[in-house]
Amino acid sequence: MTTGINMDQKEYAGDITPNEAWDILQSNPDAILVDVRTNAEWAFVGVPDLTALNKSCHMISWVMFPDMSPNPTFLDQIQEVQADKSQPILFLCRSGVRSIAAAIAATKEGYETCYNILEGFEGDHDTHGHRGTVGGWKVRNLDWKQN
Repeated sequence: MTTGINMDQKEYAGDITPNEAWDILQSNPDAILVDVRTNAEWAFVGVPDLTALNKSCHMISWVMFPDMSPNPTFLDQIQEVQADKSQPILFLCRSGVRSIAAAIAATKEGYETCYNILEGFEGDHDTHGHRGTVGGWKVRNLDWKQN
């Protein structure tokens, strides 16, 4: 696990792999997963399936499709799904960039343990410019589904 620590202040709890995220979700009944991608990504690419853990993935967009403007109610929506600011929130996006911003914002709001999931849901581009073959939730063989 690497940390997202700034010299001046703690920005968020750190970066974890998809498998570490699964382990945290499995071992801590109060830990939640928040997928910060857009409704288009959820619909066309798929979503984590936490059924085996008796949990749900919370879908709260960091930015809004199609114009990719910031979600003005993001932190309010986080409060609705995780009122206890001492409990872990694991943030996931496509490749691990928007989820860093979400983890920083939630930490600034007072949440104590916000993690970014490295590689995201789809991972980095491969040599052909495609996602979904190099890293990410899906490639790590963690449960997911498509609608």
